[in-house]
Amino acid sequence: MTAIAMPEASSAILARKDEIVARLIDAIGVDAVIHDPEETLAYECDALVAYRCPPLAVCLPASTGEVAKLLRICNDLNLPVIPRGSGTSLAGGALPTADSIVIGVARLNRVLETDFENRFMRVEAGMTNLAVSGAVAAHGFFYAPDPSSQLACAIAGNVAMNSGGAHCLKYGVTTNNLLGVTLVTLEGEIVEVGGPHLDPAGYDLLGVICGSEGQFGIVTEAVLKILPKPEGARPILLGFDANEIAGACVADIIRSGVLPVAMEFMDKPAIIACENFAKAGYPTDVEALLIVEVEGSDAEIAEQLAKIREIAARHAPKVMRESHSAVQSDLIWKGRKAAFGAMGQIADYMCMDGTIPTSQLPFVLKRMGEMSAQYGLGVANVFHAGDGNLHPLILYDANKPGDQEKCEEFGAAILKLCVEVGGCLTGEHGVGVEKRDLMVHQFNEADLEMQMRVKDVFDPKWLLNPAKVFPMAASHSRRTANRPAGNGPAGNHEKAA
Repeated sequence: MTAIAMPEASSAILARKDEIVARLIDAIGVDAVIHDPEETLAYECDALVAYRCPPLAVCLPASTGEVAKLLRICNDLNLPVIPRGSGTSLAGGALPTADSIVIGVARLNRVLETDFENRFMRVEAGMTNLAVSGAVAAHGFFYAPDPSSQLACAIAGNVAMNSGGAHCLKYGVTTNNLLGVTLVTLEGEIVEVGGPHLDPAGYDLLGVICGSEGQFGIVTEAVLKILPKPEGARPILLGFDANEIAGACVADIIRSGVLPVAMEFMDKPAIIACENFAKAGYPTDVEALLIVEVEGSDAEIAEQLAKIREIAARHAPKVMRESHSAVQSDLIWKGRKAAFGAMGQIADYMCMDGTIPTSQLPFVLKRMGEMSAQYGLGVANVFHAGDGNLHPLILYDANKPGDQEKCEEFGAAILKLCVEVGGCLTGEHGVGVEKRDLMVHQFNEADLEMQMRVKDVFDPKWLLNPAKVFPMAASHSRRTANRPAGNGPAGNHEKAA
């Protein structure tokens, strides 16, 4: 179906399905194991829906202890394991293989501890991002990372992919707001890494685990930094005649030393789609919009917005609309938060995720426009402009032969461009299957070898989230070399179907 290959399912594992399912049910109960082929279809993909492959079985444990039991079984039987949060990965991070066991953490959704004096909370990793902030909102606190999918995405996935969001310009991404995790290894060992303090002793394993994409174990609990809500916040909407002009304005704002809490970019295709969908009052006669939000006291907000207006005026904006009420602020953000859903109403699309230096925004936006003409596919840009985290949405027709392949080529070209201008392949979506074979464009052979040696330590059999992150050939070679005797065919690949 596509250019993305997955390992061939082990016939030895498939032949033992009944025995495997019986052991899983014995460990966590019949209601927590899904193995009917029709029911496993719900787990055949994540938000990168172009690639699909139903798993052998799905397990939904209700405790860290049950996760440990399951991983011990998978280790004992040499079963590939696919960790899954809410399945919102846009990079295929939770794409199963046909002989794999999906272990989802959706039932692990409790707040375990809240300490407002020391500004942390301990939660189970199946809690949604928005639910975490909701749990402390009444006390005047919030959890800073806010991915666009925050209504649905789980903390487990946020940790796995080091997710960010619109407000990461000021507050950072997950790794900047994560204090500790409970990790279950493939052998079923429960490990506490970090904790409710800023500088734990020993090696910084937390920094290795955050962003490891389920390659090292399954995170079942997280200790998160919570922050007092700011006194106030206010966005300003800026409209420009060209993407490049908006990009130059972003670079000038960052260069000035002003630190907005968020700075979001939308080009004309995204503006029109979002306005038609959300009715947010966006101007549709501009080529690019910036949403710039600042926060603090009334005096701080006024001072920051004055500087931003001054900088924006140098770029001759067609629109400069400052919010003056909570209702106006909500409308400005309503359109941006609805962007991905709005684009989905008008076309199939693939959402890219690359990062560039903000000074390169004008050049990269211009090149993406040229590439769009070259590949004959539309592209809508919606992204976190302040930290250079691009999210180009490449539009295509899934029912038109060759369109998806062309879309993939266009996306690869954009990501290579990000690396060429001094950026990287991913900002917050992770590598998954989408970017794994592009890793050679950012890392040389020695770099990749060192990264794979770290995985060797945590996952010597290479059973955790197979065929992700590392180039397929290298990953397959590693898994083949470490495959126990009698565990089915080691060679050949097949495409996910």
